[in-house]
Amino acid sequence: MAMLSRTKVMGALETKREQFAQYQQALRLQSDLRNQLLARFMAMHSGVIAAQVKTSGQEWPGALPTPEFDRAEALCIPFEARWESHQEARRWALAVLEGHPVAAVDGSQIPPSKELSIPVAAVQIGWYLNYHVAGGRYEKDVRFEVLTPNELGDEESGDFPDWRVNQRRFMLECEQLVALMERFASEGIARETLCFFDGSFIISFAGQMRPGRAEGYLDAVRSLLGASKRLAVPLVGFVDSSASRDVVMLVNTVAGPPYMSLTDGVLFDPLLPAWGDRTPFFLCARNDPLSQSGAAEFYKDVAFCYIRLAMDRPPARLEVPRWVVEDGCGDEIVARVLGECIVGAGGYPYAIESADAIAVLKQTDREQFYVLFQRFIEQQGLPFHLSRKSLSKQKRRVS
Repeated sequence: MAMLSRTKVMGALETKREQFAQYQQALRLQSDLRNQLLARFMAMHSGVIAAQVKTSGQEWPGALPTPEFDRAEALCIPFEARWESHQEARRWALAVLEGHPVAAVDGSQIPPSKELSIPVAAVQIGWYLNYHVAGGRYEKDVRFEVLTPNELGDEESGDFPDWRVNQRRFMLECEQLVALMERFASEGIARETLCFFDGSFIISFAGQMRPGRAEGYLDAVRSLLGASKRLAVPLVGFVDSSASRDVVMLVNTVAGPPYMSLTDGVLFDPLLPAWGDRTPFFLCARNDPLSQSGAAEFYKDVAFCYIRLAMDRPPARLEVPRWVVEDGCGDEIVARVLGECIVGAGGYPYAIESADAIAVLKQTDREQFYVLFQRFIEQQGLPFHLSRKSLSKQKRRVS
């Protein structure tokens, strides 16, 4: 049986020792440059930054400051509450969340398999809703959608690629959040609620797609942000580990050269010393193929900040529609996010964790779906078979 050889792994690592040492040296140089540029940047007023961005002629400078920038000392807005125990923290969280419904949506999928003679895929969207009222009022449910060969086929290649399933899952997650927001608005509790989107509204990845494939993502995000503003339902995009460089680009634009190549999380990591500390909100002005082509005008309708939710990893990124910050709701929404993270585990919002647990499709679920699909197809009198590889797997599992 094949296995990992400790001796060979250590030997292979040893041969690359110099490259790792060079990487460490580059990080140290970047850290020194970071301190130099941040000192210049933090000495500026938001008005000066805006003026320098205008002078640069850069329409998409990565980010733009909000009025919160001048309120933050050294780019940190400290979290004032402090507790002696987790019990105290939990009491605080429950008080903050009481009477404020929270909802989260997540998705899972079964991609098309070449082991089946008929292409089929599926998407499952799960949502969790907690009204945070005395006695408890919860909702957990799923939406399941099957994708047929006509919906999966790629006219260019004649194949059945995964991208259509990925796109459909994203679109359904956004659709379900919009439906929940409309429901909250109809119940007259729009402002009191909070909806979580597990991910970023800034969909740079769509700019790397072939022509015609990005539209579904763009329309979904526009609809989601538009519904939040139209219905006045607060919305948060949660990114636990962000590789974004929006603020780094802004700092480079107004305080460079020389220029940094860090991520925003690494940039802010030393500036947020205590749990709950956050940066001021910035407006997103991501410079990517979508914004450059005029397809991502909604980027500047998104505000974001970084927040310390764990001491052993860089801060997380929170995104909200611009109206939330302009209406002065930023602190309140951040407090609710912190409350959800206290109720949850490991610095992750409980509502998102719950939605993920509801939506997830495991390998056993996938196998059961294939069995049900085969039964359905045979009932229709259509030919169906599994590949020899799949049959071999089933035999090995039985034996």
